[in-house]
Amino acid sequence: MEFSAKLMYVRVSPQKARLVLDLIKGRRVEEALDTLRYTKKGIAPQIYKLLRSAVENANYVSAEKSLDVDLDRLYVKHAIANDGPRMKRIRPAPMGRAYRYQRRISHLHVVLAEKAGDQKQSAATVVGEEKAPVKAAAKKIVKKATRRTPAKKALAKKFAGKGTTKK
Repeated sequence: MEFSAKLMYVRVSPQKARLVLDLIKGRRVEEALDTLRYTKKGIAPQIYKLLRSAVENANYVSAEKSLDVDLDRLYVKHAIANDGPRMKRIRPAPMGRAYRYQRRISHLHVVLAEKAGDQKQSAATVVGEEKAPVKAAAKKIVKKATRRTPAKKALAKKFAGKGTTKK
């Protein structure tokens, strides 16, 4: 199940907001809150409040609909900053002219989801079942890494004869 929160009409450019949102994408909620708490960007406190709101939405929905939501297993699934309306402004310029500029506004959207599945299986059963396929996959990767691509072979042939002198 997913839980979301939106923050609309924030006076920050979407590019600056995305810098902070990229820090928390895919992280556990507790880890994301700690990251936001110690980030020195100006938008970080507002995103912190937004993330807390999304967690409270999850808590409310779990209590209201009698769902069993483990708040410790929540992670940030999506964190998006979209453009809002732009405010057009004019700045005085030399010789009676005017320069136009735009004040950007953002709409922030955070979606939380719960990690799926129990990871409490015994390590021995997981390792015993997946041991052979992992080794085979590792061998394939090593073979691919050692193979030369056709482009490299062509370059090697082209420059192989350059070192010799012609008479």
